[in-house]
Amino acid sequence: MKILILNCGSSSFKYQLIKMPEENVLCSGLVERIGEGMGKLTHKANEHSYSEEHPFPNHTEGMTRVMSLLTDTKTGVIARLEEIRACGHRVVQGGEVFSESCKVGHEELRKISELSPLAPLHNPAHVEGLQVAMRLLPHAPSVAVFDTEFHATMAPGAFLYPLPYELYEKYGVRRYGAHGTSHRYVARQAAKFMERPHTGFNVITCHLGNGSSITAVKDGKCVDTSMGMTPLAGVMMGTRCGDIDPAIHDYLVRHTAMRIEEINDMCNRRSGLKGVCGMSDMRDVHAARENGVARAKLAFEMLCHSIRKYIGAYFAVLGRVDALVFTAGIGENDPLTRAAVCANLDVLGIRIDPEKNTQRAGVARSISPEGARVPVLVIPTNEEVAIAQATMRVLEQ
Repeated sequence: MKILILNCGSSSFKYQLIKMPEENVLCSGLVERIGEGMGKLTHKANEHSYSEEHPFPNHTEGMTRVMSLLTDTKTGVIARLEEIRACGHRVVQGGEVFSESCKVGHEELRKISELSPLAPLHNPAHVEGLQVAMRLLPHAPSVAVFDTEFHATMAPGAFLYPLPYELYEKYGVRRYGAHGTSHRYVARQAAKFMERPHTGFNVITCHLGNGSSITAVKDGKCVDTSMGMTPLAGVMMGTRCGDIDPAIHDYLVRHTAMRIEEINDMCNRRSGLKGVCGMSDMRDVHAARENGVARAKLAFEMLCHSIRKYIGAYFAVLGRVDALVFTAGIGENDPLTRAAVCANLDVLGIRIDPEKNTQRAGVARSISPEGARVPVLVIPTNEEVAIAQATMRVLEQ
């Protein structure tokens, strides 16, 4: 079965065509700068890359071009579009309406759209992507896979905020989390790596990238996660502040010329690493640290401190931790951050082997010494394959 995976943003979308159940990626690509003067398309198939610049006024134009590439004699991997049996869509916010993946029709599309206030940068783009796919591939069912669904197993004591209860009842103010597709995938891959059933496995998963979140997984289910009602909460990130005193907003409104909208934009786009040292890419931060830039050193220390605090807290939440997992761009590729985060955590049974930590490999591996009480693992995430797996499960039901 060939499944087209779509991850749509407001001005771009990523795609992969995956053959299941073999999990073979037939092609992948990115269409970006949609709605701008000149767009760009990058397509990879058969070990070859193809790119072009072309105006893409909307998602329909971009996806129509991708469909032609999929069947082209030079860049294609299928003879006709009817070979695509389903479309799996990443959807950031499912709220309390969607606790599991589902086929999407007009009613589901309406509900996903109504959840846009909880993810204003993401859900509207997902709706557009769903509409385009349903129009261009009417024979292939569209399945929505929600970032929030893995976190739906949290108990009220973990997902509620200590605010007046009616704010939850009337407006859905609660913790929803994010990156759930990645957290579920790497938690299960970690159990598989350690030859343990995932249902009896306790693990702390650290999805560290430009956006980062930490999740506590008990017996294969999420019991707590660092992101909150929106992806702004939790650990310090590339441009997002993570957890801060909520009274800071009021203080800034009263003592500066900033409006609440400007403060929210600042917290999302101009804070985190970028706010402290002017750089949001960890490679740039490391280079600046090596050159003795004090603010870069400070930003790095703050980032690692915030991650370490969540790891310690989730040891208390879980009681027993069978593994600590690093994944995503920073988690998989940055040995300096992994080493700094794990420093001085011997009391929790966490130690890493310096030589193993610096080895580069795109496969699941342990970076802790032999006999470590809590194995530290690096597990490459693959959200696209996880979405394809979820899509297959929905179609088989």
